[in-house]
Amino acid sequence: MDLFDLSYQMNKKDLQPLAEKFRPKNLEEFVGQGHIVGPGKLLNRLIAADRITSMIFYGPPGTGKTTLASIIANTTADNFVKLSAVTAGVKDIKSIISIAESDLKLYQKKTILFVDEIHRFNKAQQDVLLPFVEKGLIILIGATTENPIFEVNKALLSRSRIIEFKSLEKADLEKLISRVLEDKDKGYGKEKILLDPGAKDFLLSHVEGDARNLLNTLELAVITTAANEDGYIHIDIDVISNCIQNVNLRYDKDGDQHYNIISAFIKSIRGSDPDAAIYYLALMLSSGEDPKFIARRLIISAAEDIGLADPQALVIANAAFDAVNFIGLPEGRIPLAEATVYLATAPKSNTAYEAINKAMAYVESSRSLQVPEHLKNIHISRENLKEGYKYPHDYQGAYVDQKYLEKDLSFYKAKDQGYEKNIVARINFLKNKNKA
Repeated sequence: MDLFDLSYQMNKKDLQPLAEKFRPKNLEEFVGQGHIVGPGKLLNRLIAADRITSMIFYGPPGTGKTTLASIIANTTADNFVKLSAVTAGVKDIKSIISIAESDLKLYQKKTILFVDEIHRFNKAQQDVLLPFVEKGLIILIGATTENPIFEVNKALLSRSRIIEFKSLEKADLEKLISRVLEDKDKGYGKEKILLDPGAKDFLLSHVEGDARNLLNTLELAVITTAANEDGYIHIDIDVISNCIQNVNLRYDKDGDQHYNIISAFIKSIRGSDPDAAIYYLALMLSSGEDPKFIARRLIISAAEDIGLADPQALVIANAAFDAVNFIGLPEGRIPLAEATVYLATAPKSNTAYEAINKAMAYVESSRSLQVPEHLKNIHISRENLKEGYKYPHDYQGAYVDQKYLEKDLSFYKAKDQGYEKNIVARINFLKNKNKA
């Protein structure tokens, strides 16, 4: 080791960000999430007994998902391996599995695999893990800010316990601030820090329960504020407001703006304005929105707003979802844009949407109708069909007038536009034929 390396090692702790210095090493230091790691809670008992099972940590940023995984790494006798789904591929996963098999065979040690941002793994990558999680060779801990119901392989989910993390409470964040200001080794206990009550309240109200954001902001405020003539580092509300990390002021994935933008996106498609729709798509993507969330909304719009005016719209939207799931970003923006423009410029019809809503309302508010006798299920040959049923294919145009409901009800009303014009023409033809 040369002098440069020695100097680096000696000063490594000083070079670490405040958030890293205060990363808890054990459950006693862990702040928040009392509903999952408090005394007597399941996860607390699993960690204490070193009996970790496969889990998915789900919750907002800065709530302790990675930290809790690190605590498990510090306390378990099993092997602990960490992967980032952003940079790892199938080759990395297979390499870990190979080593895990050897360690289990030679040393009887299981392997805990922590996958940060597991929602970034595509289906193929998740499928590689599945058989080894099933066998118990790999104990999987995944961390995600996205709803795992939509983002994680259903088979993996069925073998894992979902642990939901919540934004930290004000009391938890206040505890963190006190630790930082009082700790003379890792924090600012040796400094003269004067944090105004108003600045503290502003900080607590604007970090949205994110401990990392809070620590980063506090660190930035301290290191960028010069001491006054009395040696005090005075942090007021102006300092905090200039230092706070407002994660994308234009668009917040977890706030009102998130819902406003996706609403504007869908309404622009519904209103046949491709330019506005593309703008909102670009805004969401540049702000870090999950592309699969956008693709799911396109599928809903294709069925709800375009519907039978252009049945191909649903095919296009589904294809966009599959493409995004397969190739990810940044290239995934292209099929999303194609689907957005196609849907925005397609003819519109909400008749299928209206029909199912009316039918559901009727079913939920009325007694069930009886199935007519001639429509009931029978397990005999067609030649011996129950008397009264008319087999449509035996008639011209594969249509014959007969009763399919106990009552005469009407839920679907076709619109005379797009492909649905053909449906209107067919309905009119059948009605006229029936009259004849």
